[in-house]
Amino acid sequence: MLMAYDAAARAGSFTVAAQELHVTQGAVSRQISALENQLGIELFDRDHKPLQLTSVGKVYAQEVSSALQSIRDASLAAITKPRTGVLNLAILPTFGTRWLIPRFPSFLEQNPDITVSFVTKLSPFDFATENIHVAIHYGIPDWPGTTNTFLMGEMSVPICAPTLLSDHAVDNIGDIAKLPLLHLASRPDAWQTWFQTNDADVAVEPGLIFEQFSTIAQAAVAGLGVGLLPKFLIERELSQGELEIIMDFPLISDYGYFLISPSNLSDFEPVVVFRDWILSEIRTFQSESE
Repeated sequence: MLMAYDAAARAGSFTVAAQELHVTQGAVSRQISALENQLGIELFDRDHKPLQLTSVGKVYAQEVSSALQSIRDASLAAITKPRTGVLNLAILPTFGTRWLIPRFPSFLEQNPDITVSFVTKLSPFDFATENIHVAIHYGIPDWPGTTNTFLMGEMSVPICAPTLLSDHAVDNIGDIAKLPLLHLASRPDAWQTWFQTNDADVAVEPGLIFEQFSTIAQAAVAGLGVGLLPKFLIERELSQGELEIIMDFPLISDYGYFLISPSNLSDFEPVVVFRDWILSEIRTFQSESE
């Protein structure tokens, strides 16, 4: 109906509109009459020769023409540039800055027509109310109404600045408990779990608490204490000698990093492209780390 109306409004003639749409003049007339009945208004002044739009019809014709053009443009873009679009990506701060961003130039190089908008998220969020297409989430895949893809697990080891060890001898796991321990707010039981996993019956003392791994890493570099951090997030500090692993007894988390997207966007092309890319990067990273 709308295409018949748009064609007749532009041509000022049902006959010309029918020729454009390759249908009969009667078919165009019936579709427009059905549209008028549906709207409860007259769109054309049929008593006027040549055919003219009513005042309401003129306004409606402009809106319909604009809407149909948008649909044509979207359809053309989908056909000619299937990898084009905007990707709203929510990332965890340290995972984003330490692991993802250094690798991201290759994604942009491979997908120049995808515009990425980053959102940093630590607190829970709702896909239904926030304009996020895909998110990197740490935890378990318990997000209703979403599609999740496992990215990687997390192994944390005790680390500190070399200067701290020069002042405090560490001969066994119990000695670590005597050092100032740095805690992560989102993993309050991490240290206690690490000691228990390694059969050390020690009391974990309160210490400095941080919201992000990156700030714990900087605090450890400054000699403020011992952090329990994932190796892959502190590669730079380890390679530069700013931090060192005290004991390579990793705490393997039951949780993991997941790529989460709303179920209705799991086939959205920018999401599919990003998912394929990050999985490829993780495979490369893990093979290089072995």
